[in-house]
Amino acid sequence: MPTYDYVCDACGVKYEKFQNMSADPDTECPECGGKVRRLIGSGAGLIFKGSGFYETDYKKAAAPACSSCPSSPTCPSSED
Repeated sequence: MPTYDYVCDACGVKYEKFQNMSADPDTECPECGGKVRRLIGSGAGLIFKGSGFYETDYKKAAAPACSSCPSSPTCPSSED
């Protein structure tokens, strides 16, 4: 269940409410009884990592620069 943010038009109080997606949005401020609006949030990013997911789904960190063998064909930093 997501958490929704609300703001009261009358008194300006902001609050969060953990409620089901199918639940009706709040319409009344718990502080003053005024009209509230549900704010649009940016949402949360969801990343699946671990066994059972494709290895290619996430970028790998770049290989560190090699100071001892940058011109060698077997040097990991020379592979582009």
